[in-house]
Amino acid sequence: MSVESKIVTDIESYLKEHENKDMLRFLTCGSVDDGKSTLIGRLLYDSKMIFEDQLAAAENESKKYGTTGEKIDMALLVDGLQSEREQGITIDVAYRFFATDRRKYIIADTPGHEQYTRNMVTGASTADVAIILIDARKGILTQTRRHSFIVNLLGIEHVIVAINKMDLVGFSEDTFKEIKEAYTALADELGIKHTYYIPLSALDGDNVVDKSEKTPWYEDKPLLELLDTIDIQHSTLSMQHSLRFPVQYVNRPNLDFRGFCGTIAAGSVKVGDEITVLPSGKTTKVKSIINAGDITEANRKITTEEAYAPMAVTLTTEDEVDISRGDMIVHTKALPRVSNSLKVMLVWMDETPMEPGTVYDIKRATTVVNGQFEHINYKVDVNTYERQSVYKLGLNDIASCKMVLTQPIAADAYKENRLTGSFIVIDRMTNNTVGAGMIVGVSRREEDIRKRTTREYTDAERALNQYIRDNFPEWECKKC
Repeated sequence: MSVESKIVTDIESYLKEHENKDMLRFLTCGSVDDGKSTLIGRLLYDSKMIFEDQLAAAENESKKYGTTGEKIDMALLVDGLQSEREQGITIDVAYRFFATDRRKYIIADTPGHEQYTRNMVTGASTADVAIILIDARKGILTQTRRHSFIVNLLGIEHVIVAINKMDLVGFSEDTFKEIKEAYTALADELGIKHTYYIPLSALDGDNVVDKSEKTPWYEDKPLLELLDTIDIQHSTLSMQHSLRFPVQYVNRPNLDFRGFCGTIAAGSVKVGDEITVLPSGKTTKVKSIINAGDITEANRKITTEEAYAPMAVTLTTEDEVDISRGDMIVHTKALPRVSNSLKVMLVWMDETPMEPGTVYDIKRATTVVNGQFEHINYKVDVNTYERQSVYKLGLNDIASCKMVLTQPIAADAYKENRLTGSFIVIDRMTNNTVGAGMIVGVSRREEDIRKRTTREYTDAERALNQYIRDNFPEWECKKC
C-alpha cells in the first residue's frame, strides 16, 4: 500500500508508524551556486512531500525568477524570502521536513555566501550529517574548505560529499575521481571521521533518490538510500552513566510539592539514584520521576522508575536541597569538572568586534552568567587553516579563547556532549546574540572576576596610601 493510500484509509496506523521512526538531522552546505537548495527541492519533490499548491506556486515563480528554463526551479521550493528568489541565493537557514519508510528527516539549507557564515553555523549546530556540495566544474573552493572546517569543528562525524552538476561535465568518471581524491586529502587534514562520495545532478535527479543509468561506473548507493541507512550514534543516548540534567524550572504549585523540571541532556536517571547538584555540590537521592505535564493531584501519579535523554521530566528529591534554574543535576559517581575558567572555540557573529575584557552574558543550557574572554589564543584562517595572532575578532572569525566567568559552572567538552558543551554569547546592552562557542577544556578554577578586580583596585589604593603616609602624613587616606 502506498503512503498516500495509507494516509487516506488508515491515518491512525500511519501516524503510529511515523511516531516510531528514527529522526535524522542533516544540513546542506558548500559554496555559492553549488545547488544546495535545488538538491533539497529535488528530495522533497521525489519523496512526494510537496503539496499541489506549493508545486503550482513553484511553477509560477519559476517563470518569474527561475534559472532552469522550462523546468521547475527546485530551489524555489526552499528559498522563501523575496530577496532570496530575486538574487537566486540562500540568505537565511531554511528548515524542511520529510520522511521515508525508514526515517524522519529535518533538513537545514544553509547559505553559501561568506557573509552568512554565522547562519551556516546555526544550521550545523544540531545536525547529525552534513552534505557538502561541490560543483563538478569548479572543484573544491574556498567556501568548501571553510564549511568543511566548521562542520568538523561542530563535531559532525558523517560528511557526504555530493559532487553536483555532473550533467555539465558529461558524467565524467575522471572528474569525479579527481574531486574525490582532492577532498579525501582535505578530510584527512581536518580529521573528519566518515566521508561518502556521490556523483549527482540535483536538477535532473540523477543519483538523488534512484541510481542513475548515466553513471554506470558508480556502484554505491544513491543519496536518499545512503541517508536511510547511515548509522548515527547519538552520544547523548549512549552516555548512560553520565547524567546531565540542566534545571529549567522549579515547580512549586503548593506547600506540599517541589519539583525540578527540565530535559535530560545526557544519560539516564532512576528513582533512588544518588545525585549531586552543581555547582553547589549538595547531594541527595531521586525520590520520584514525573512525566512532563501539569503537576496536579491527578497526574502526579503518572510517574516512572527511569528516564533517559532526551526526555522532559520533573524530578523530586528525598531531601530539601537548594536547587534553582541553571543548576545541573548529575550522578554523584560521574561528576563533571566545575570551573569558571574555560578554553573555548568561539565563532563571532556580530559586526561589532569582540575585544578581550568586554563583559557579556554567557548562556549555556539553562545557565546564564556574566563572563569575558580574557585572551585570544589564536584565530584560525579558515581558508588555509593557519593559526594567527590577533587582538580582536571580527564578523565570522573563529578563534581559540580563554573564557572566564563570574561564577563556576559544571562543564563538559563539546566533543563529549553538544548540549552541555556549547554556549552562546549575548550582548548585555542590545540583548543580541553576538557569538557561539564550544567548550574545549576546563581549567583550574580562577577567582571571581569582580573579586579579582576589587582586589587589584585595593592593592593599588593601599600602595598609594603608603606613599601618602611616607611623604604627606597630613593627607593620609583614612578609608585605607
